[in-house]
Amino acid sequence: MDSTPPTSGAAPLLYFVDGMDCASCVQKVEQMVGRLPGTAGVRTSFTRQTLRLELDEAQTPRATLEKNLLALGYTPALQETAQSAHASAAAGHHDHGGSHGAEGHHHAGHVHEVLPAGTPWYRGRQGKLVIFSGVLLALAWALSFVAPQFAVYGYVAATVLGVWPLARQAYASARLGDPFSINMLVSLAAVGAVLIGQAAEGAVVVFFFAIGELLEGVAAGRARAGIQALAALAPKTALLVEGSGTCEVPADSLQIGQTVQVRPGGRVPADGTILTGTSSLDDSPVTGESMPVTKTVGDPVFAGSINTDGALTIGVDREASDNTIARIIHLVEEAEGSKAATARFIDRFSRYYTPGVVLVSALVALVPPLLLAAEWYPWLYRGITLLLIGCPCALVLSVPAAITSGISAGTRRGLLIKGGATLETIGTVKTVAFDKTGTLTEGRPRVTDVLGMDVTEGEVLRLAAAVEAGSAHPLAQAITKEAAAKNVRVPVSHDARAIAGKGVSATVEGRGLFISSPQHAASTLNVTPDLLTRLTALEQQGKTAVVLHSADAVLGALAIRDEAREDAREAITRLKAMGVHSVMLTGDNARTGQAIAAGLGLDVQAGLLPEDKLRLISELKKNGGVAMVGDGINDAPALAQADVGIAMGGGTDVALETADAALLRERVGDVADLVQLSRDTMTNIRWNIGFALGLKAIFLVTTLLGYTNLWMAILADTGATAIVTANALRLLGWKGHGVRLARAPRELHAPGSV
Repeated sequence: MDSTPPTSGAAPLLYFVDGMDCASCVQKVEQMVGRLPGTAGVRTSFTRQTLRLELDEAQTPRATLEKNLLALGYTPALQETAQSAHASAAAGHHDHGGSHGAEGHHHAGHVHEVLPAGTPWYRGRQGKLVIFSGVLLALAWALSFVAPQFAVYGYVAATVLGVWPLARQAYASARLGDPFSINMLVSLAAVGAVLIGQAAEGAVVVFFFAIGELLEGVAAGRARAGIQALAALAPKTALLVEGSGTCEVPADSLQIGQTVQVRPGGRVPADGTILTGTSSLDDSPVTGESMPVTKTVGDPVFAGSINTDGALTIGVDREASDNTIARIIHLVEEAEGSKAATARFIDRFSRYYTPGVVLVSALVALVPPLLLAAEWYPWLYRGITLLLIGCPCALVLSVPAAITSGISAGTRRGLLIKGGATLETIGTVKTVAFDKTGTLTEGRPRVTDVLGMDVTEGEVLRLAAAVEAGSAHPLAQAITKEAAAKNVRVPVSHDARAIAGKGVSATVEGRGLFISSPQHAASTLNVTPDLLTRLTALEQQGKTAVVLHSADAVLGALAIRDEAREDAREAITRLKAMGVHSVMLTGDNARTGQAIAAGLGLDVQAGLLPEDKLRLISELKKNGGVAMVGDGINDAPALAQADVGIAMGGGTDVALETADAALLRERVGDVADLVQLSRDTMTNIRWNIGFALGLKAIFLVTTLLGYTNLWMAILADTGATAIVTANALRLLGWKGHGVRLARAPRELHAPGSV
């Protein structure tokens, strides 16, 4: 990944690159583009087959970039704008199985193509190559029994057929700065086998390699299928309400503020809010929530959700390019651009590994005959065999295949991870710091007690609701909802403002009023001991107490309770069993924080300002990695400060943008699932790397001892690639843990928290 800042005069470009459909393809394109002067900010996605970059055309014309991509065997198509391309992708308009896929490709990294959905493997170019070369190989083998003198020609023909596309693309790679490609190793080995009189083994080599490429193409397609299916979730059309009727329009043409109708059995065409009707909606395609959720007027809905039983009219809140599906796809694209440390190491290692293989093979083939008077044939044979054993296919695929599968598995379960680096880091954290309101608690607090001093309880509620009017804070909404439920007429307030960590103020009916924490009120006013005692008792019950006062007198107080999420205690227990320490960081008072924390079984730091959370995160990092989980605007700095920031599904846009991972479902248990997914993925990677390197070490020894022949070497390489890929694909079936709650996540831009 090229993080070089763009040069002056550089313009952003977005290409759809037909054929760039696997991790190795991405590596080839990145290396080629990175060598061009004037390029910066290179970002690739093989699930979407896109290339983003900043290009200074004064240094490298756009035509040169496109010519180089074509030389590698890829077909670039420049998108008009990044926004339009993203909207089109979100709406499922990139037909990956259309004309591009039907044409297929053969390029420097591989010779497989993207086939239209449902097309059998044998209909593709690579499948036909495997069948044709296999038939030639079988015919040559049959000739060896009836006409041995002609069998060699069949083997040579099978070798030439299979090696020609490899040699051609190896040459293209070498011309563009990558002389030591996988294709070059196989081409040298196959041609060398023919030259030393082993045409049969040369034919077997290219046949097995073609099978390996075919299997890798199928595996890459499976890894992409989840994201491509996600892009296809949103319906292509929508029933737009106009006047007293409806008309069918393209779903991606919907604008914010329009109204659409969704009939029973249909899919929701846009993110929005229910205006009329009640129905059960199946959100599982989007969030992974397994149970349908009953929603009614005022509830948010997601594009792609299935309306099961009732007719709904929905107000459109987001355009197609910014709906939940588009945002998930965008996060996954970002995820592919952020490589795990292990992947970066393998990339660097492979740059030196392949040239080293060529050097060792040459030394094995030449040194014994030249310096030790050994026979030429056996050592030439062993040198060619080493070329095949040294193919880094399995090693190069071991990390990105597992990372992509892990991220895809998480995405299907509502766990959005923004990169391989994040996925690798989550499993290593020693501490998880949780915000309280909206994270460990439901985020739907309600007023439980109202205390009046020199005014009635009704007056306290009336004035408090006026001060909090317009605030999106959960505690403020609890007060205003209580006033609405009791039909209290709330006066108009002016000059409302928030005082970070202390409270809010506003001018109501001509006088300045404040809602503050008891501690802040006691520091500025004379709060009676009786009131402090009553407030303390409320806080010990896990309630949050606030004081309503003017500049010189206390008018009353309110107590608000927010219940802990039903899966929170189990999640904390799971994290503890995994060796991860949990702590609650909250701006609420110490007694309320301790009451909630005691019920959940974790430590607590209370009464914190946003800057206090930053300080504590820094202190916790001294003991190892720290993950911060929150959903509010004031959590954004702590999310950024932590090694891994995790935004809950009900989080604000600010929290989601700052975080490294996002949980679409409001489940604390998903935090433990993230840690487990990371650990399972890294275990998978370690097995892959160990298997790939271990197998090569074994065959290195057996080759030098003369026990390995060419077809065994290529079978070992192809087999290792297939096994590593299959092992990585096992992660696609990762299920997570815990009972999925039958409740929908709140909107992605819901209120913040303490």
